[in-house]
Order: sequence, then C-alpha cells, then structure tokens
Amino acid sequence: MTTPSETTDTAVVTPFVLALPDEQLDDLRERLLRARLPEPETVAGRPGDSGWAQGIPLDYVRELRRSWLEDHDWRWLEAELNGHGQFRTEIDGLGIHFLHVRSHREDARPLLISHGWPGSVVEALDVLPGLVDPPAGEPAFHVVLPSLPGYGFSGKPTSTGWGLERIADAWAVLMTRLGYPRFLAQGGDWGAMITITLALRHPDRVAMMHTTVPHAVRPDGFDDNRLTPIERRWLDEEQQFRRTGMGYAAIQSTRPQTVGYGLVDSPLALLAWIVEKFHDAADCDGHPENAVSRSRLLDNVATYWFNAAGASSARLYWENAGGATMTQPGLDMTTPVTVPCGVSVFPKELRKLPRAWVEARYVDLRHWNVLDKGGHFPMLEVPNTFVAELRAAFSHAPS
Repeated sequence: MTTPSETTDTAVVTPFVLALPDEQLDDLRERLLRARLPEPETVAGRPGDSGWAQGIPLDYVRELRRSWLEDHDWRWLEAELNGHGQFRTEIDGLGIHFLHVRSHREDARPLLISHGWPGSVVEALDVLPGLVDPPAGEPAFHVVLPSLPGYGFSGKPTSTGWGLERIADAWAVLMTRLGYPRFLAQGGDWGAMITITLALRHPDRVAMMHTTVPHAVRPDGFDDNRLTPIERRWLDEEQQFRRTGMGYAAIQSTRPQTVGYGLVDSPLALLAWIVEKFHDAADCDGHPENAVSRSRLLDNVATYWFNAAGASSARLYWENAGGATMTQPGLDMTTPVTVPCGVSVFPKELRKLPRAWVEARYVDLRHWNVLDKGGHFPMLEVPNTFVAELRAAFSHAPS
C-alpha cells in the first residue's frame, strides 16, 4: 500500500459548516412516523430478567422514537459542532472531516483523538472544554478530532483498503497539514487500534499515546499465578462478553453490506443497533441513560443517520477482521510499542488486561490507573474523570 504523501499546504484544509437542508429532517420524521415495529421481546416481564436478553426492548425503542420526534434538536447539535470549528481536507483521495479546537494557551500541546464504533466526534464534545480551556495550572491541548473514513461527515471509501494502516497514515498527514510535526494521541475502541498503529508506524511523530483499550496478549511463559483476583475477573468478563455480546461484530466483519441496507433505510433500526451497545458496554447499571444522556445518545445516532453511515462504518470491521487487510500491525497484539504510553482502566470496559501483559507490550508504560466508574464510552460517561486521566497521563510525556 502506498503511504499518503505528506504536505504542509494548509490551503487544502477548508472550513466546513454543517447545515442540513430541511428536507433531510422532514424525511427522518416521516420515516420515524411510518416505522413498522416488531412484537415485544418474549422475555419481557420474565422474573429476574432485565428485558434486554434478546436485544433492546420494544418499550424503550418507542420511548426513544418519541424523543427523537418531539425533543431532539438537530439544529442545536449543528450549532455546537460549528461553534467548535469544523474542517475538511482530502487525504489519499478521500474527504476527511475533523474538528480542530485550539487552546488560547501558548503552552498547549496538540492532541489527536480517534473515536471508534458506534461512536463519533460527538463522543468528545463534553471533554473539549476541559482539554482546551482548563483551569490555571492544568495542561492545555489543541484538540484534533477526525471522523473515521465512512463515519460522520467524512467521505466513504469506494474501494477496499481503508484499514488501520491507511487510516493511521492519513492521520499523520492530517497532523502535518495542521502544522503539528509531533503530537499526543488518544483512542478507544477502533480508535485504540488506530492510535497503536500510528505509534508503530510513526513513532517519531507520536510523543506519547493514551488508550483505554491496550490491546496485548498473554506473554510467552507468563505464570498465571501472578494474576491478581481482579485481573482474573477481568479476563472472565471479557470471555463472557465474547460469548454473548459479539454478534454485531461477527455480522459487521463478514456482511457489512447486508446489514447496511436496514441501517441506512430505517432510522429505528439504526437507533436500536447503536443504543443497544451502550447498554452492553457502558457503566450503566442496566440502562444506557444511567451513563449517557438521552440527548447525547440521539446526537450520536443522528450523526450516523444523516450521513447514511450504517454500511460504510460497518466496513471497518470487514477491512480488519475478514477482508482485505488482515496483517496490519495494530491487529498483531505482540508487536512491541516503544512510544511512551498511558493506560486508564475503566471498570466496565469490555477488554481489561493484566498490567503485566500490558507492560510486556508497551515497553515504556508511564501511566496506569484503575478507575472505579466508567465503561467503554468514558468521554460520554465520565467526562471529568476522562479529562483528569489525560492530564495525569500526558504530564509524563516527553517534549
């Protein structure tokens, strides 16, 4: 694969103002009103069952539909995104959408944040103030927040090959265009794998990385007697999720086009497909809105809907788990990462690994902290804690 050529020609970066035509909002409303719903789940009301055993419950979907029709304000989200500063640029033949939010502080450091699925740039909106305009004495950051290819308001790949390596290389080009030869990088979910790949392919560019999902494997010869009770529980929890919660990944890894027809045509199908993941992966005590507000859940779903990203976002799974790019270093969990690294372990994260496993791969681990609240979407669930973790981790970053 050809690495995208780097350029400092900032003229190729153009402001992007989000202003959807009213017809798109009207179309969404009509589809929500006309939606045909299934019968209730057969586990509804079963003693000892939360009602989620077969997926997102019908009654909750009806609630969300009502809120999307009556309460959600897309124009408010447009104004919020536009207020932060949105841009687009073409890299390797694809239009990339991103937020570039600069701090007023002269000592601010550039920070690239990569989201995953089913996330979007919406995930980071509530952490931007604490990162960009912190209290006196706290570190400040210039935040660059791109939408992944096929996500949000980035372009959609029309051919195969947009896997981890190509995205990481594109991010390196993006940071060069913005005038950041060296930067900090953070990511969770697919963003973690992109950040790891970026650190592996461009170690001279990444001053330090931080992740909530430090992909690694059991080191050769590791003595399992070294595992603490909590680490054993972490591994058991991951295996349980792999047995019962990975159906969506199997579908998106093998048939993204097929599932995409429903996700692109039906806003309720898209909503159900995405919001269910917040139930499964957030620290929510059985209900997504115990962790993430309904308005932010709908903001995130609407971002997928208006760019018809159901199929294009799912293809990232195919590219990296069953498609054209199976040998990427981010997927090789054994390749040592030499870039300084920080890890924050949230209790309901889907993949929590023993510290010794992480240290075996991330050979310059400078920050490790196990938190008592938060899950797979910490920027949305516990934004203040997430900001504090980045401040603590990147205090160990070399200049």
